[in-house]
Amino acid sequence: MHVNLADKRVLITGGAGLIGSAIAMRLVGMKADVTVVDALLPQHGGNRRNLQDVADHIKMIVADLRDPAGVDGLVDGVDVVFNLAGQSSHLDSMTDPLADLDINSRAQVGILEALRRASPLAKVIFASTRQVYGRPRYLPVDEAHPVHPVDVNGINKLSGEWFHRLYHEVYGLQTSVLRLTNTYGPGMRIVDARQTFLGVWILHLLRGEPFEIWGGAQLRDFNYVEDVADAFLAAAVSDKADGRVFNLGSREVVSLRQVGEMLVDLNGGGRFEIRDFPEERRRIDIGDCHCDFAAIETTLGWQPRMSLRNGLQRTLEYYRHNMGHYA
Repeated sequence: MHVNLADKRVLITGGAGLIGSAIAMRLVGMKADVTVVDALLPQHGGNRRNLQDVADHIKMIVADLRDPAGVDGLVDGVDVVFNLAGQSSHLDSMTDPLADLDINSRAQVGILEALRRASPLAKVIFASTRQVYGRPRYLPVDEAHPVHPVDVNGINKLSGEWFHRLYHEVYGLQTSVLRLTNTYGPGMRIVDARQTFLGVWILHLLRGEPFEIWGGAQLRDFNYVEDVADAFLAAAVSDKADGRVFNLGSREVVSLRQVGEMLVDLNGGGRFEIRDFPEERRRIDIGDCHCDFAAIETTLGWQPRMSLRNGLQRTLEYYRHNMGHYA
């Protein structure tokens, strides 16, 4: 699909993170008018380094969207909002559920209310997660699968979804929802597993330290960040996305152990240790999970293009040269 957002006023919430920064770079190339807002909270994924190549071509605002006063002026006159701001750590959501509620649910209402008042014609694409499905009853998981979150994060992301869908149905906002699977690539958080376990695996691997794989047999699918950016951009330019929920996913389905073996091979050495799940993690693990993305493929023409092996190779190479900015 050809995407052209030239001269459009675009707001990216959580825009200094992995996906938001990738979208920002693409938009700058299209000559869009880009504003990025990010709270740059130390426990989240925002990193100024991710925007260094486009810093002179965007407006960067450091603001926490939990503060209503910080939201009102951001959305005036915007044409497109990529709504990526959120808390993604499943374990953090269990240890501090009220913070997760504020970020992933209450703050979303604030954004939507501001849009309803100031920019009711804006397109809004919300980043959700396949975590809303909980433990799959069948595979691959499609959008008709029952939702049954197993942690606080999944519940709050689901409420964020429903607020976006409600504001479409009641107020006519042009909202759509993308349920993401494991997203990875240059720019992701690597100091811990808050954003993705792949990050901390790569950190240990490049330091010459063993990394831990919990369980190892669980099946997963992965999307490279540029493919995910393609999906958001495709949703932004198509009326067919309005009011819809779409899974992302991949036809490559691998076990966590296979991913670890691939990383060691691509690195030319290293090792990992298979461990039992820590109890607090085991209770919220979803087991095998991979998603059916036929709906977005049929409706918007999106499909992943980057193979897992090539994506991991690019990611390893990036952190080999830039690790000091992320660790």
